[in-house]
Amino acid sequence: MKILPSRVKVNQATGGKPLYRRLWFWAGLGIGGGIVASIYGISLIDRTLPDQAELNAVLREQTLTIKAADGTILQQQGEATREQLKLEQIPDNLKKAFIASEDRRFRQHNGFDPQGIVRAGLNNLRSQGVVEGGSTITQQLTRILFLKQEQTIWRKLKEVRLAQKMEHELTKDQILERYLNLVYLGGGAYGVADAAWVYFSKSPDQLTLAEMATIAGLAPAPSLYAPDKNPEAAIRRRNLVLQRMQEDGVITPEQRQAALQEPLTLKSSLPKRVQVESPYFTSYIQKELPKYVPAKMLASEGLVVETTLNPTWQKVAEEAVAKTLRNQGRWENFKQAAMVAIDPRSGEIKAMVGGKDFGKNQFNRVTQAQRQPGSTFKGFVYATAIASGKSPYDSYEDAPFVVDGYEPKNYSERFRGSMNIRDALTRSINIIAVKVLIDVGFTPTIKLAHDMGIKSELKPTYSLALGSNEVNLLELTSAYGSFATQGLHTEPHGITRILNRQGKVIWSANFKSKRALDSDSAAIMTWMLRNVVEEGTGAAAQLGERPVAGKTGTSDEARDLWFIGYIPQMVTGVWLGNDDNRPTYGSSGSAAYTWHEFMEKAAEGMPVEKFPKRPKLEGRKGTIKAQSIKPKQVLNRSIDSDDDSEGEKARNSDDSGSSRRRKRRRSYSQEEQQSSDSTPRRRRRDRSEESNSSNSSSESSTPRRRSRRVESDSPPPPRTRRSSSPDNSSGSSGSSSPQPSWRERLRPSN
Repeated sequence: MKILPSRVKVNQATGGKPLYRRLWFWAGLGIGGGIVASIYGISLIDRTLPDQAELNAVLREQTLTIKAADGTILQQQGEATREQLKLEQIPDNLKKAFIASEDRRFRQHNGFDPQGIVRAGLNNLRSQGVVEGGSTITQQLTRILFLKQEQTIWRKLKEVRLAQKMEHELTKDQILERYLNLVYLGGGAYGVADAAWVYFSKSPDQLTLAEMATIAGLAPAPSLYAPDKNPEAAIRRRNLVLQRMQEDGVITPEQRQAALQEPLTLKSSLPKRVQVESPYFTSYIQKELPKYVPAKMLASEGLVVETTLNPTWQKVAEEAVAKTLRNQGRWENFKQAAMVAIDPRSGEIKAMVGGKDFGKNQFNRVTQAQRQPGSTFKGFVYATAIASGKSPYDSYEDAPFVVDGYEPKNYSERFRGSMNIRDALTRSINIIAVKVLIDVGFTPTIKLAHDMGIKSELKPTYSLALGSNEVNLLELTSAYGSFATQGLHTEPHGITRILNRQGKVIWSANFKSKRALDSDSAAIMTWMLRNVVEEGTGAAAQLGERPVAGKTGTSDEARDLWFIGYIPQMVTGVWLGNDDNRPTYGSSGSAAYTWHEFMEKAAEGMPVEKFPKRPKLEGRKGTIKAQSIKPKQVLNRSIDSDDDSEGEKARNSDDSGSSRRRKRRRSYSQEEQQSSDSTPRRRRRDRSEESNSSNSSSESSTPRRRSRRVESDSPPPPRTRRSSSPDNSSGSSGSSSPQPSWRERLRPSN
């Protein structure tokens, strides 16, 4: 076969070799394939990286920061930075010390610095050790925020790619600020502010040049260069940082020499991030978070939770509770106390004290303790009656009364005869409260209580009027806030906003007020509850010229002592008692006194606002339809002559007590005088005698009756002095003031 001339020419032009045997062919193919492989590899890496929007993260993953209303940090969890500083708040020499130590070409590269890697390798070879790293500050930041610490090629490639992306998203100053706030520097310190505190108990602006160099030298290996564990290595590392700062022209030789001669003087402190302020409140916040944030986000994201807590009021609340436990608690045999303050207009919780000592017992008595509210529940019974169209001046008979085998009794076992609703609430008369409940019905009363904020189950029993159904302090306080807002109820809450790692708001509070009670009925109830404070069992809560409304409450054997009170701008609830439900020797006057101690200081500087005027009573129409209960059996007995005499004495005692209360604002001390003549052991014996007497009376009656003696809001008077003791804790000590006993004289004043 003949070879064509044209093919001969081609072979001659190519040197007689096929194309696939040419070097330039393979070189080109290799370069092209490398480019394609690089593009594919980069795209593969990019698919595993965070979204571009996440590159603005300012927090580590799995961190939680809870802040008060003024921005102060209450608690942090995880690898969190207590103080996030702006770049301008960080001393210039401290910034330059980190740049000299970690990334001398920080301002020149685009996130990845091959030149720096070569330089670091040469320096490490010369030193026969690792004295300089090749990662840029940007690479270190991406590792902190997004990557794990495993030493793999794949992780390094992702780190480089992320650094390049971050350089396009953020400025150099933004990168440096985030890095200096997040870098781990040993000893539990995250960021330069934490490190300055942990090692030197200083703020960053108080550090010396030598101390700045010491902190900057920690970044590559905090455990190796920790000044509190390895001071010699820390000094060598500090001196190297100072040398680099001089080489870079950041400091003069004289400044370096002075810093080299400075001894390493440590003043160690625990990281501020381990401190927890208001622990009962922050634990409540953490339990509330799942309502607003998915569980996956809580577990993996870094979150900042902004709360409603007022740190100033919180401190005052803690002091008031501690003072009561220290003084009254010692004398009246209660070991625990709780308090919560709420802005009723917004539902924001401003202060919360859940017990005596969170470190010993984390049980929150504001939100977790279910206790009998005693007479504080009467507020809902009477509110239902007023809303159904009844007048505060409608009268009922305070006399022996049995309904379907249930016999309510006043704590003093006395009867006053005919009384109107307002006075019955003021004196906290049990029998009339039950009669009012029968007139208005279980269903309307329970519905109103739930609408106003009570969430606990309420059972339709006659003892409901006397607070036999258990509730917690938060819901009871919130419900009374509905009186303060003229019948509007807003859900109580402690969180205003939740922010993600990028600082974006992912949830914000938007609780709307709902009408629970008509405004006229709420205003009438406030007028009646003001009388409880001005003339009745809540006199210890008076605040001078500032109007106060509220209600006391005491459960059986004074196991629970309550006061829920409010001014137009704030509603505060107080509970005193024992976790094991043991009886106390106290009265609800102690709770009202604790309320006063808190509110007197919390209300300083707050404008004095008046409650709405009482609306006209004539021609009112009910907004709630009463559903009167039809008992199967009702037994009414008349008051005998002895009871009449007792009732008259009680009324006279109440009147004189009211007069004295107007002269002496706090009734707490007066209530103490009432019982000061008997020791705790004597009081217990008196209670036992009353119980035995009641039991024998009950056994002799047919049919057997259930007796409930819940009220008074003060300890029962000894039987030997019954005729001279006041009824239903009106706050007086009788028609004449007895001399203080030895117990009264020894009582601590603070």
